[in-house]
Amino acid sequence: MPVLFGAFREGHVADDDAADDVDALSGCDDPQDQPTDARDGAVSDHTDAPSNPSSGVRLAAVFAVVSVLALSGTGGWLGWRAYRDHQAQELRSLFLQTGRQAALNLTTIDYGQIEADVQRILDSATGNFYDDFQKRSPAFVNAVQQAQAKSEGTITAAGLESEHGDQAQVLVAVTVKSANAAAADQPPRAWRMRIDVQRVGAGAKVSNVEFVP
Repeated sequence: MPVLFGAFREGHVADDDAADDVDALSGCDDPQDQPTDARDGAVSDHTDAPSNPSSGVRLAAVFAVVSVLALSGTGGWLGWRAYRDHQAQELRSLFLQTGRQAALNLTTIDYGQIEADVQRILDSATGNFYDDFQKRSPAFVNAVQQAQAKSEGTITAAGLESEHGDQAQVLVAVTVKSANAAAADQPPRAWRMRIDVQRVGAGAKVSNVEFVP
């Protein structure tokens, strides 16, 4: 097969050989021997620019990084929120337990160990309630011992009434069974208390107690 474009070199046409080649081409019957331009028509004056695959790779990488950062930020926020909710729930449980225990301390006494009972109440108290109970405790101890009084409280219901930062109010319903030298077997009494508690260090203490209808 003759070399179709061998005659063209640096834009110049060879005089003799080119003429012979052109004549040979014009007389060729084999369509496969026809020049490409003759079979397919005129060659397009321009071709599409080749695509750049690296740009797609870079875009995918950027998207992946952004996605990872977004998911990391969301996960961190959710983790912090879960931690904060857990801490708040623990604090509410601490307030409630402190209120319940205070109600039991105040309603469960025994004249035979009244000093220890009073000290237990003082250990769980703070602020004005601590000061007031400490001032009144000698008279309270004397009255209990003279009456040979005993009482036992049982919690029937308790709930967090309100909460403000490191302070809360706890409502406690308690049934108290009591006895003394004059009345050995008294009917149980139902009391309701509103107990103010506040956070002190890692724990909580009672700052006020009042009886409610």
